[in-house]
Amino acid sequence: MPRKPRFYLPGVPVHVVQRGNDRQAVFFADEDYLAYLSWLREGAGRHGCLIHAYVLMTNHVHLLLTPQSRDSISRTVQFLGRKYVGYVNHQYRRSGTLWEGRHKGSLIDSSAYALACSRYIELNPVRAGMVDAPSDYRWSSYRANAFGVVGQWLMPTREYMALGNDDQQRRHRYRELFRSSLEPEQVHAIRSCVQTGTPLGSERFRAQIEQMTGRRVGQSRRGRPRTRPAAQDGKGC
Repeated sequence: MPRKPRFYLPGVPVHVVQRGNDRQAVFFADEDYLAYLSWLREGAGRHGCLIHAYVLMTNHVHLLLTPQSRDSISRTVQFLGRKYVGYVNHQYRRSGTLWEGRHKGSLIDSSAYALACSRYIELNPVRAGMVDAPSDYRWSSYRANAFGVVGQWLMPTREYMALGNDDQQRRHRYRELFRSSLEPEQVHAIRSCVQTGTPLGSERFRAQIEQMTGRRVGQSRRGRPRTRPAAQDGKGC
């Protein structure tokens, strides 16, 4: 079966997911997370990606990026792959595939879903049962977005900036968003769209993407979210 073509557009945010091969671990020590984040920052800077949110889980990563050109995300992910896979293979005397095929990506209707997608990403460790609160997890953008503690290289979305008139107010209101969980329908929509490569947004947004790319963008899986057992391995979703 031929590969589904990529379609990323300058200025349109994208939810990117990459998983370990056979869902095996891709991070083994603190140094690994630090190395990945360093190359993420370098690759995004080189290839024109704005980084809004991220979480590094045991066996996969979630990123919220805005490309400045059509190939910014692909080039950034390729750069990361070369650097990080080479590092892991050398560090742990291994060889072979680390990641499960190509990354997955879903364009985001920022006006409706930018903040929801950030929350989905930064709540991943909580859904996985690894921590009680997103602030307890070191390897995500939550503490940067909510407290300005780390990751000053993150670029806020327009929707984040609209939360308040200054940094203190925006951070407070961002933390307030996490007082309630995402609706199951939101979680299902975000998860199914990134899995199928379908733009996340209204039918109008999808129609606009189709017009801009000149191709059909497909449909996400429909129906009620399937009931899934809680994650037992601390690896999230």
